[in-house]
Amino acid sequence: MDTISPIHSRGHNISLKSKKPKIAFILGARPNYIKVASLWRAASTREDFDLCLVNTGQHYDPDLSEVFLQQLAMPQPDHSLGVGSGTHADQTARVMTAFEKVAISDMPDLVVVVGDVNSTFACALVAVKLGIKVAHVEAGLRSFDRTMPEEINRLLTDAISDYLFATEPVAVENLQREGILQEKIFLVGNVMIDTLKQSLPVAEQSSIYTRLGLRQNANGLKHYALMTLHRPSNVDNSECLERLVSVIERISKLIPVVFPIHPRTRSRLSEARLLGRLEGLLPHVILTPPIGYVDFLALMKSAHLVLTDSGGIQEETTALSVPCLTLRENTERWITVTQGTNQIVGTNPEAILLSVARVLRGDWIKGRVPDLWDGEASRRIISILGEKLGTSPVG
Repeated sequence: MDTISPIHSRGHNISLKSKKPKIAFILGARPNYIKVASLWRAASTREDFDLCLVNTGQHYDPDLSEVFLQQLAMPQPDHSLGVGSGTHADQTARVMTAFEKVAISDMPDLVVVVGDVNSTFACALVAVKLGIKVAHVEAGLRSFDRTMPEEINRLLTDAISDYLFATEPVAVENLQREGILQEKIFLVGNVMIDTLKQSLPVAEQSSIYTRLGLRQNANGLKHYALMTLHRPSNVDNSECLERLVSVIERISKLIPVVFPIHPRTRSRLSEARLLGRLEGLLPHVILTPPIGYVDFLALMKSAHLVLTDSGGIQEETTALSVPCLTLRENTERWITVTQGTNQIVGTNPEAILLSVARVLRGDWIKGRVPDLWDGEASRRIISILGEKLGTSPVG
């Protein structure tokens, strides 16, 4: 084990040698919980790591945080920073200020960040400035749209990370093109799919269908479309939001729509006086609060189709072979389009309705699950990190 760098020991009376390398895993928004769950499970099987879980509190709603910890069988975080919402600058600054105190007091040897939310970049930047190694899981994904805050977070986090774990070959090519050294890049697969595969048996026992009054057809599918919306480009623009509400109205005449509403989206719908229009469509549109991971996985698995602006759901539907219409003009997860079941349809009502009609009449390419999306990505990542940190598995 390498000696702890001087910045770690500044102001602390500690040994220059550590028994076990300490790894801090960072939780931020909903997708982070799903990704970290599989990494935590893989790391917990080894006795040669000292593990630490840090929840920044970027998702402060209990339905988006505490429920996910419970359903994913994760422990209570060692540190909960409670940063809450705010502007990008304000939230990023508060994560950095709070995490810096944790990083200095705990002195991890490695910080593992996942995805592309503000917590991802904020914690990576704090770690690098303290001389702590950083591993970025889900590195190299690019939408090439710098108006997306997530794209900035992805670019900056990759630029400063020591170990970059990619889900797909195109992500590796993006990193190489940006000048990242080859020895830092590892193509390992998709940790989100690890958790999906682990959770499917439990999801198959879910009672969510009964609770929502959904019926099963002869093919085993519940006859409904599942929808999610949360991206600022969609929900913060009142004109765009109105278009999407009109699309929901028209789709609901063809197939029932289940719509779990993100807190941000509910607020924007209410401000634009659109929430009442959706509530008036019951029972053809089923509005729910945010749904826990297991129940949402059950809904995805049996849906006729999914409409979303989420990146992770594009991947999950590809793994489940469920048709997905992405309500954006681009994606950072191109493999879900080139190999999977995803189609980019934007927010034009006619384009969306045309694609919905195709799915409903069975005119859809099934696609395939990408290589290495086999449920073993987390194990591969933890094995590589063990080698890089100079340990060998004991447990």
